[in-house]
Parts: sequence; C-alpha cells; structure tokens
Amino acid sequence: MILDVVEIQKILPHRYPFLLVDGILEMERLKYIVGIKNVTVNESFFQGHFPGRPVMPGVLIIEAMAQTGGLLLLLEIPDRDNKLIYFVAVDGARFRRPVVPGDQLRVEITVKQWRGDFCKIEGRATVDGKLAAEATLMCKMIDREPPAKAEEPAK
Repeated sequence: MILDVVEIQKILPHRYPFLLVDGILEMERLKYIVGIKNVTVNESFFQGHFPGRPVMPGVLIIEAMAQTGGLLLLLEIPDRDNKLIYFVAVDGARFRRPVVPGDQLRVEITVKQWRGDFCKIEGRATVDGKLAAEATLMCKMIDREPPAKAEEPAK
C-alpha cells in the first residue's frame, strides 16, 4: 500500500463518517490513482439503506471516486491545506452491481483534463474485478477561506 488512512487524512479534509478512502494501492502523478474502500456493516448509511438488505448508496460510490481523485490532485498543490475541491458536474454515471458489506471497493481514477483550477477525471469502481460503477467527474479547486476584503479607510 502506498498510502494508508493515516497518510490520507494528512491530505484530504474528509473525516469519519464521510472519509470513503481507506488506502491507496497505485499512483502515477497527474495521471491515475487506485484506491480502496473496505465496506463494512458498521457504515452509518446502512442503518437506513436498506434495513435487512444493506446496499452502499450510489452517490457514496461516486463520492469515493471524487475523494480518490481529489487526493491525487491535492498531492500536486503546495498549499493544499488552504484548498478544497468541489464537484461541478457528474456525467455518465452508471451503476452495474450492488456494493454490500464485506465488499472491497477498488476505485480507479484517470485524469483526463487539468487546467488551472478545473479538472475532469474518469472513475471506475469494481468489486472482485467486476464493474460496480463508473462516471466522469468534473471538479473545481477553490480557496478554503475567501480572501479577506481590504479595510476601507476611515472617513
């Protein structure tokens, strides 16, 4: 494993219960990253999705893709503690099989375009080599805190 969850938390701002990346297996700067999410029955979302038949919500699989891709991008930013990455679009999202407790979600992200503060990535999530979900994500990097306005001189 290249990065474990402790190292990941030094880069990503997400924390429990919303940190959806447990480890990084592969990475090539500015090109691709492979992360894992160990899906356990203890995940808070399983309480209501669905009782007696737990299924990981598709939006959280997409979020796991975004966090994995965000990690790759933030590694390139020297002042990453002052930045956040926001979704601006999700295209072509498809869900191919349910993700359930006990599954290990493998998230593969490829950078398709990166210009300035805008990035387009393609994500695939698999379980045991079988496609669970795929999507194209567009993200924008923003400052965590807006720049302070200059004080106006007293009149």
